[in-house]
Amino acid sequence: MKKSLLFLFSVIIFASCTTIDSGSVGIKFKKFSADESQHGGVIGTCNGWVLYWPFTEDVFEYPCYVQRKVFENISVNTKDGAVFSISPIIAYRLDKSKATDVFVKYRKQLDVIEDGYMRTCIYDAYRTCGNAYTSDEVMSSRQKFEAEVRTMLEKSLNEEGFIVEEFTAQITPPSSLAASIDAKNKAIQEALQAENEVKKAEAQAQINIAKAKGEADALKITADGEAYYNKTVAASLSALLIQQDAIGKWDGKLPHYNGGNSIPLLNLK
Repeated sequence: MKKSLLFLFSVIIFASCTTIDSGSVGIKFKKFSADESQHGGVIGTCNGWVLYWPFTEDVFEYPCYVQRKVFENISVNTKDGAVFSISPIIAYRLDKSKATDVFVKYRKQLDVIEDGYMRTCIYDAYRTCGNAYTSDEVMSSRQKFEAEVRTMLEKSLNEEGFIVEEFTAQITPPSSLAASIDAKNKAIQEALQAENEVKKAEAQAQINIAKAKGEADALKITADGEAYYNKTVAASLSALLIQQDAIGKWDGKLPHYNGGNSIPLLNLK
């Protein structure tokens, strides 16, 4: 009999004891409380080893370290009626100071809250912000658009007790818009390529002009040098040529002057 009572007591003690991880917060509550002042029967938060009466009490555990959730695609309409596909990824953690409020309001595990309330918050943020943008504005001002979405999302989640650590999303435009964007980008690339080709041709033309001018200047310098040389040689030879011509025509007779004979045609200096 004593052994049976001891065994029963051990079972009760074992069933009445649980542990709450240091990275989590435990919420001890009364299952059947009707006292509104206890906010759904909440007795208080707890950590470590926790004793409770399992017939009337229970302990709920929320992790408070960072959770990461990848959501399935969300369809969002823009102001001009385009439908974008959004694939959000969020990293968040529960605010310990608001764990009781989250429990009282939802009484569900975080993964259930993620697929319910949190997904709705994300959709509402994209829907509200998307209605203020055209499809072109979403793509051209994507950073601004995503910043507005995150600001709205953080406000909604923070009020409920969730702190957003990171939030990213892959935005996929409709196929028609994607084709238009590709065509536009291709046209821009081709225009840039054509502009570069023109600049290259202009640069090459400038090089050719400079090269031709250099060659022309070099030829002019050479020609001027040759002309100067010829002129100088011609000037130096003209007097001698005149004398040579006179000598060629001289009959060998010296003219006779009073005062002696002389050879006036030759300058032997």
